[in-house]
Amino acid sequence: MQNLELMQDFSEIVQYERIDIPLYISTANLSAYPDMSAPCHWHEDIEWIHIRKGKMYYYINGKRIILNEKDSLMINARQMHYGYSFQKQDCQFSCILFHPALFCNNQALLQKYVTPVLKNGALEYLHIPSVQGQEVSHFLTQIVELNEKKPNGYELEIIALMHTLWSRLWQQNQLSPGQSCQEMPDDLRLQKDMVSFIYRHYPEKISLDEIAASGNVSRSKCCRIFKHYLQQSPVDFLNAYRLKISCNLLAATDKSVTEIALACGFNNLSYFSKYFCQHYGCTPRAYRNRKYQVSS
Repeated sequence: MQNLELMQDFSEIVQYERIDIPLYISTANLSAYPDMSAPCHWHEDIEWIHIRKGKMYYYINGKRIILNEKDSLMINARQMHYGYSFQKQDCQFSCILFHPALFCNNQALLQKYVTPVLKNGALEYLHIPSVQGQEVSHFLTQIVELNEKKPNGYELEIIALMHTLWSRLWQQNQLSPGQSCQEMPDDLRLQKDMVSFIYRHYPEKISLDEIAASGNVSRSKCCRIFKHYLQQSPVDFLNAYRLKISCNLLAATDKSVTEIALACGFNNLSYFSKYFCQHYGCTPRAYRNRKYQVSS
């Protein structure tokens, strides 16, 4: 099972293969995530998604796009994002997290080619459809294959390929720094504050009023912001997150269903079981048994 580790501000704790080389590369299926959806999160890394098979929805700062087979997507650093299933269909994808520190140590080159992109508030993501992006797809496929085979010096070659890809995007004017001074919208900052509050306090009994207060906004504005950025009400987002945590606990611990329900903020076991069944099509106990069968 895929399980993102998140800090209290819901930034992802990226599990680099080597702590001294901030590079993460994996290939996964959406079916490995609870409800075939990753938690909403952000990180300092530039992220690349490459669709190997199927399609998925992807949300970046409230904007929804469809990624089709062989499409590529670059998500700029510090953007709120997550992927989830298209019409409950599975999707195989590769994910590459490349920290900006890996580009180069030359300050002149960083200031000319990297910093303007990271500070460009208008460049939240870059979607490259398969038809126009065969070269990008080739670069990303090479990077994934190198990481799988791990020949001697493969990290150097991966970094070199990412440098070349970055250069190609500059040559094609796809990393335009035209609005580099544009800051994050106020509502997006408020959204981060409120989601952070939910991630910190989900085991507790929290109300819509408390979620709104964490962003210092009214109930109605709180609901509008959640609808815009996450396509859910604040309470639905809270309960969906509680369910994701419960799935992780069901699969990874021996805690009883009652203990898990209480640990995730559900004070009524029958409500938890009913709500779980509505979302996953089975009871919590059946979900646990199915996961045990898959792992054994």
